[in-house]
Amino acid sequence: MSRPVVSIVGRPNVGKSTLFNRILGRNFAIVEDQPGVTRDRNYAEAEWEGKRFLLVDTGGFEPETEDSMYIKMREQTTLAVEEADIIIFLMDGREGLLPADIEVSQRLRASGKPVIYAVNKVDGEKQEGQLPDFYRLGIGTLFSVSAKHGPGFSDLMDELGRLLPAGPRDEEEPEADILPRIAIIGRPNVGKSSFVNALIGEDRMIVSPAAGTTRDAVDSLYTYYGKKYVLVDTAGIRSRGKISQGVEKYSVMRAMKTLSRADVALVLIDAAEGITEQDERIVGLAHEEGKGIIIVLNKWDLVPDKEQAYKQFMADVQQRLKFADYASVITISAQTRQRITKVFEEIDRVIVEREKRVPTAELNRVFEQLAARHEPPLYRSKRVKYYYITQVSIKPPTFVVFVNYPEGVHFSYIRYIENNLREAFGFHGSPVRIYAKRRRDQEEGKPTRPRPTGEEGLTGSRKRR
Repeated sequence: MSRPVVSIVGRPNVGKSTLFNRILGRNFAIVEDQPGVTRDRNYAEAEWEGKRFLLVDTGGFEPETEDSMYIKMREQTTLAVEEADIIIFLMDGREGLLPADIEVSQRLRASGKPVIYAVNKVDGEKQEGQLPDFYRLGIGTLFSVSAKHGPGFSDLMDELGRLLPAGPRDEEEPEADILPRIAIIGRPNVGKSSFVNALIGEDRMIVSPAAGTTRDAVDSLYTYYGKKYVLVDTAGIRSRGKISQGVEKYSVMRAMKTLSRADVALVLIDAAEGITEQDERIVGLAHEEGKGIIIVLNKWDLVPDKEQAYKQFMADVQQRLKFADYASVITISAQTRQRITKVFEEIDRVIVEREKRVPTAELNRVFEQLAARHEPPLYRSKRVKYYYITQVSIKPPTFVVFVNYPEGVHFSYIRYIENNLREAFGFHGSPVRIYAKRRRDQEEGKPTRPRPTGEEGLTGSRKRR
């Protein structure tokens, strides 16, 4: 099920970021940071009473002049309205109702989307006395809040909870929900629309007219050589306003919305431009979300020295996308349809790797060898013992390493373990999660028990036979 997008909109300095932080501080589920991953923090995954949604803060800039303020305000509001499923329109109780608020309100009403009208900074009788003036907007319900101190917050969130759709039911899923879901994401103007249109135009690709195969207007079912895939939320299916194509940072928020419903991300990058900072953010987002990643170099037909360009790009991947150097890389041309269907071969491969399970015995054989080759660092003058490893889940493959001091496990050693697991078992195109955990008998203060095989803890030196 797609997670709805909730955007907080309003003039600068009305407290949008404060409300954003309060919502996350009470009920949050933010994907944790991974070293080497950089992305703007103007959006996050949130939860209220069991309902999950993507929360967007549309603030973050201070125009220098009044004219610039109105230009930026219109642009910001248009983008937020376009992407949102529910809108929280925040106004300032200290300043009262301003013409800019009226303009924003008119745009929100024209969108036809659910809007929660809220007045912030209502901290006393003076601000409460100004509330009736806000009803000039022609609204039925107005929420007064203090995002900084808390009064009125619960009422506001209860209204949001009422508007949010119910969570998924424990029912048999329709076919479109059990098929591989493929997200096509990337910066504006990298060729996403051309790529989707090229796929639609391919003779072996069809859009199924069968009832029940489309979840909403931005998901479509495709068949390639008898195998079905759901193409998720791409610019080629849902047209965007021109203003959206010119604002880079919102491509990241769109990617987050799309990825919530995908298994594999096709990250389109302009081959002529190379990897940009925004590309790094989008790939990092797919990595943090635990999705399979395929980097698609589009417009390859425009690259003059292809051999040299490919070498340079792979070097850039190692340097700028080191956190996701496991990702597949394909060169295509959506314009000439060169190699566009090759992506399905990679999609199938990544899905298999993302669902791979490794037998525990084989896993620990490799784990013992890698621990023997490289001694882990000390923790407060104590040796960190690595006892054994087990796989706890898939999509993406996730492992737990049992140690004596989880707090002493350094990121570099986790990375070392990951590299060795990849060398032994693949996991091509998929993130790998590895967590350190204290062994249960140590948590309970009991004497350390040997593993069923009789092996001792792996301290980094080869175990004596």
